[in-house]
Amino acid sequence: DLKSEMNKTRKLPLKKDTRASDSSQEDAVDQWARRRKQFKDSKKCSSTGGSSINSTITEGSINSEDARSVDLGLYSENEDRGFYTENFHSASWVFRGDDVSPNNSPRCLSKRPRPVAIRERTVKIAKGTGNYPWGFRIQFSKPILVTEVDTNSAAEEAGLQVGDILIAVNGTDVTSMPHSEAANLARKGPDILTMIVGSDISRYPNTPRPTCRGYLHKRTQSAILKGWRKRWFVLKHNGYLHYYKHKKDEGKCRPLEVTKLEGAEIGVDTSLGKPFVFKCIPQAGNRIFYFCATSNQEMKRWLEAMDKAVHPIHQNHVWVDVTLHNTTLPPLAIKNPECLGLLHQLDRSKDVWIQHYCILKDGCLYFYATLRSTPAQGGLYLQGYIVSEQSLGSKRSVIELKPPSEEFKTFYLCAENVNENKRWITALKASINKWLPLHQAIQDFMNRPLEETRM
Repeated sequence: DLKSEMNKTRKLPLKKDTRASDSSQEDAVDQWARRRKQFKDSKKCSSTGGSSINSTITEGSINSEDARSVDLGLYSENEDRGFYTENFHSASWVFRGDDVSPNNSPRCLSKRPRPVAIRERTVKIAKGTGNYPWGFRIQFSKPILVTEVDTNSAAEEAGLQVGDILIAVNGTDVTSMPHSEAANLARKGPDILTMIVGSDISRYPNTPRPTCRGYLHKRTQSAILKGWRKRWFVLKHNGYLHYYKHKKDEGKCRPLEVTKLEGAEIGVDTSLGKPFVFKCIPQAGNRIFYFCATSNQEMKRWLEAMDKAVHPIHQNHVWVDVTLHNTTLPPLAIKNPECLGLLHQLDRSKDVWIQHYCILKDGCLYFYATLRSTPAQGGLYLQGYIVSEQSLGSKRSVIELKPPSEEFKTFYLCAENVNENKRWITALKASINKWLPLHQAIQDFMNRPLEETRM
């Protein structure tokens, strides 16, 4: 009967053996045709039946340009329901806290210690040659702070970073020691300098992760479609490469395909006799992707971003650790929130407003289903966002969170009334202002003459 046919339709997709190899193109085409027929049949069933079918077969999955099924499991992550962190990962940010006076050094690089969550790690640096054999500078402060790491030095190779705090040098605690004594400890020690260093959200800038967007021509190799097709490609900060038929499809449609770049081989390709061509060979599978850019500069931009995705940095910034911990807490257990209450968020794909109980803390907006819900449903990293009051549709007062670049998402929030909106806008601006781009923090820091020791 119809119900049993509908149940069968649900179970049709995602067989592991549907991904065809390049050596069996005919089988791939047959599978493509069968899945196409299954998709159309399921559409007929849903149009004749009284209830809808939530089939996991999609037009995009069976209409793959290379006659292969797409692993839909990669699409299960919904950024709107989790933490949206893309802008945070696309640039380097440091935390200055409440010290926002322009006459003072940003707290991220100041002398004043403050109790924050510190993550410790051990750094071992092999002694080089010359007057400064280790290749870094430390600041006269308590705790001692690393203010410069020389390019291509032993310190850089060992992973020492600007903003690291010196906790111990060659087994001796230096947290309350003058920086000159710590320097002497290092000079008198062995040729392998062993240091315990700490990083926190105020002094440890995050490392940008790759994000890249733009049109590329992709070479298709199937028996049905041959040649080059212009597609909109999006490299996410999580190292996955998405592509769409058009730019306008991003955020509205499922990507035609998603490819994990970690461990892949990438490089310029000259075998096709076409300029600005580069290739990507993912670690999983035996497939080769060929891309063509519009210029040499554009090709280099993509290769640099993809190379970072191929060799990702897996260590979380300490701020990510802090926010992940906070999500496990009940809303009112997050200490010293800057604002809290009900907010409605616009789901632009469905044009509906979804209510959340929200907590604002240090540039992060946490979303909960209700006041008593645990854990948090997700949230937004607001570094770099611009807050303003706008009118949207029938609502005359809406909070707009606009990113610094068009490639990132704009968010719309609405409180219970106009006065509540104004309260949230004031709090959001102050919270976002606690973060500085790294280049601005360093510039502010360099404008202050401080005593340093070069190692």
